Amino acid sequence: MTSLPHIFFIGVGNMGHPMAANLLKAGYPLTVYDIAPDKAQVLLAQGAQGANSLHEGMAACDVVMASLPGPAQVQAVMLGESGVMAALRPGMTVIDTSTSSVDLVRQLADLARQRGGDFLEAPVTNAVDFAALGRLSIFVGGDEAVYQRRRPIFDVLGEKIFHVGVHGNGATIKLLTNLLWFVSAAAIGEGLMMGAKAGIPLDTVWEAIKSSAGNSWVAQHDVPSIFAGHYDPSFSLALCCKDLGLINQVAQSQGYELTMGALAQKVFQQAMQTYGPDAGELHVVRLLEERAGLLLRPPLGQAWGSDTDTAKP
Repeated sequence: MTSLPHIFFIGVGNMGHPMAANLLKAGYPLTVYDIAPDKAQVLLAQGAQGANSLHEGMAACDVVMASLPGPAQVQAVMLGESGVMAALRPGMTVIDTSTSSVDLVRQLADLARQRGGDFLEAPVTNAVDFAALGRLSIFVGGDEAVYQRRRPIFDVLGEKIFHVGVHGNGATIKLLTNLLWFVSAAAIGEGLMMGAKAGIPLDTVWEAIKSSAGNSWVAQHDVPSIFAGHYDPSFSLALCCKDLGLINQVAQSQGYELTMGALAQKVFQQAMQTYGPDAGELHVVRLLEERAGLLLRPPLGQAWGSDTDTAKP
């Protein structure tokens, strides 16, 4: 019986933590590292080993996985003087689940190849709750044979795994799906507001949207966060704006401009300037609530400034 590879997991925040936990439950030997050590405490209590540095974590692993906020953090972890690529040994595989840039993905793949290792980009989608359930969708770019060899790892983490071809395609797929997510997030409040202003109970409006051509993942998954008034704190406006910058860069590199992508970036940047970078992504809806003077709270909404407004800045 072939033993499971030892995984060094870097970045155990909102998405990385549940992924690492599922690997641990599946029996994978796991070492974890995070720049904020407290984030690893639950995993350590469940049996993971801890590393005090990237160099220490790299010493005994077969596979390196990363779940980081964006290209800047990926570059620091992978390309730093004491980073992953500097310590990569022949035969090792690096799997980056971060939402990164196409150019950086290709650079890392080339460096891994030069050192005798393998690199797979594997950005994930479907949010924190699906990560905990092992039901992520994963977009893997890289060599087909390497992907097949590491497929058991992806099967632990995801429900739908797509091998999308060469390095860079995973980032492209993830970014285009995020484009659709952010445009839908910016628009969903407008539909809800039209119904609320007409005096239609918001639960009825929501059910009608889900049963119509206007249905979407955002309608299914995100509307309760609006109704609750917390606007999904699991994904920040800063991350939305970072991804929208990458999205528009991809289109520009392909020779055209995105109309909806540019507009979404403008709206999300306005929300971040108003509510701060750590505010939840659906604060784009809160901008509309403020302009309309109505909070989208069932059954019929609440006046702006109501004592029951749970998300006052």
